[in-house]
Amino acid sequence: MNYPLESSKISLLLDYLELLIKWNSAYNLSAIRDPEQMLYKHLLDSLSVAPFVEGSLAKHFIDVGTGAGLPGIPLAICYEDKQFTLLDSAGKKTRFLQQVVHTLGLKNVKVVNTRVESYVPEQGYDVVISRAFASLTDMIQWCKHLLTPDGQFWAMKGVFPQDELSDVEKHYMVESCSKLQVPGDVGERCLLIIKPKVC
Repeated sequence: MNYPLESSKISLLLDYLELLIKWNSAYNLSAIRDPEQMLYKHLLDSLSVAPFVEGSLAKHFIDVGTGAGLPGIPLAICYEDKQFTLLDSAGKKTRFLQQVVHTLGLKNVKVVNTRVESYVPEQGYDVVISRAFASLTDMIQWCKHLLTPDGQFWAMKGVFPQDELSDVEKHYMVESCSKLQVPGDVGERCLLIIKPKVC
């Protein structure tokens, strides 16, 4: 992926993967069971957006429908200077995430167990990110109250969602669509960055 990482962060990423493998057998956090497939389809897939995080001035991210903490946990490990809120309505998943945060000593992660429509943060987020969470229309409708006025939606998708784009509200625009490179995964991946239109 041509993405340099300190050995300490690589160790934390592998510790997270080990926790996911361990908890998955009892809590069914992911349909993927094979550790090698988890490496590619979860860990490296999440890190495929790292260059965008690196190049962004955004400081506060919320990962909605985070599930087992993807992409939020891997990104939080890599970017200690940025704050990540991980939101999911499933209690078993947020309990796992609390354990991950405690075990790995992640100081820049907050875990929230609620439905996204019900969550009212103290301050808005620079970026609302999701990985296969919902359609673009639903993501915007359910999460628009979470954004700062100049915030952005980052939607991680598979094949370019042309049909979904036609349904995006007229008050929003697609700033960019970038192909994501995930080693070992033959499926198409892309990142759409959507932001409110300036009136």
